Amino acid sequence: MKSKINKYFFQEFLRYFAIVLFALVSIVWIAQTVNFLDLVVDDGHAFGVFFSYSILNIPKIITKLLPFSFLTALTLTILKLEKDSELIVLWTSGLNKIKIVNLIFYISVLATFFQLLLATTIVPYSLNESRSILKESNLHFLPSLIKEKNFSDSLSGVTFFVEKKSPDGSINNIFIRDSNEIIKGDSEQLASTIFAKKGVFKHEKNTKHIILYDGSIQKEKRNGDINFIKFDKIILNLGNLHTKTITKPKLQETSSIKILQCLFIDYKIPHFTIPFKNYKIDLFNKDKIDLEDHNCKKENKTLTIEANRRFGMPFYIPILALIGSFLLSSRKENKISNFNKFIFFFIGVSVLIFAEISVRYSWGILYTYLYYSIPILLVPLIYIILLKTFKYENLN
Repeated sequence: MKSKINKYFFQEFLRYFAIVLFALVSIVWIAQTVNFLDLVVDDGHAFGVFFSYSILNIPKIITKLLPFSFLTALTLTILKLEKDSELIVLWTSGLNKIKIVNLIFYISVLATFFQLLLATTIVPYSLNESRSILKESNLHFLPSLIKEKNFSDSLSGVTFFVEKKSPDGSINNIFIRDSNEIIKGDSEQLASTIFAKKGVFKHEKNTKHIILYDGSIQKEKRNGDINFIKFDKIILNLGNLHTKTITKPKLQETSSIKILQCLFIDYKIPHFTIPFKNYKIDLFNKDKIDLEDHNCKKENKTLTIEANRRFGMPFYIPILALIGSFLLSSRKENKISNFNKFIFFFIGVSVLIFAEISVRYSWGILYTYLYYSIPILLVPLIYIILLKTFKYENLN
């Protein structure tokens, strides 16, 4: 009997959880995807890059919304069972409410581990992969980046100006300022300026180039000299052009192991190894860190906050579970039962807001310990209050 009740409650919760999470993630993902259209419109990346990049950001959205979805699903599950009088049947049959509270807590533990897996492993990996896609992608819509009578500096190291774009794809009165070596010169070349009366973009297979007609090239030398070269026709290879899209991995895209390596070094905690058959896995070896990309001492504050966000935030989910369990105490004949349904939900939302705000200030040792100690202290305290609340209700 008990196993059937647990299974039924879990199935109802899982159904609401999947619906709520899917709905929220879909809304946020669609809104975010609209912003990602800049990758095509402004940066000239292909639609395939756009879709891959946006899809790889879904785990991050799930991580952000999972705690709130858990609280909402738990609230909806309890309210649904109460509305259908299923909870009254359970209580009158002699089932102790603490049994349901324990089940809710076990579910929250599963959600906590799932959130930990997402935040510490899956999200950094997916975000890093999305950054790699941008880094390795080529420009597919270069002509769309060039606007009439407008200096276009979307490309790294190159500025375009075009007076007129014709319907046939040709461009007129072209100015190109090149400090990115799309024009190959000698080692003394500093930059080049190109003027042309007409030009056209060509894209053949994997090769992108621009053909310019009737113009000149001014090559600046490091010693201050300027060389002038006139041409009737010249073909410039645009294969090594890149947009200003950030391709260097951000902190949230850095693996958790690297973050822990930096923190262990800064706090002078000795690294250690784990024996595995004939190998030793060195978890926190400072030699593995690219200090040029991530200066551990300089970024200690942001590193600590990011680590606490990944490893600490999931442990606030059991608090939400226990707060939501107070909904089991409401009865239809209670005049303030409807008010209780809302107040406990808003208390849970307040806990989420508190956890999100406090993690931003948990960069010191003292604040870090305090941040982790809150769920450790609150979980048993709330559970004791629940025990006292349900002590004399339908005891087995």
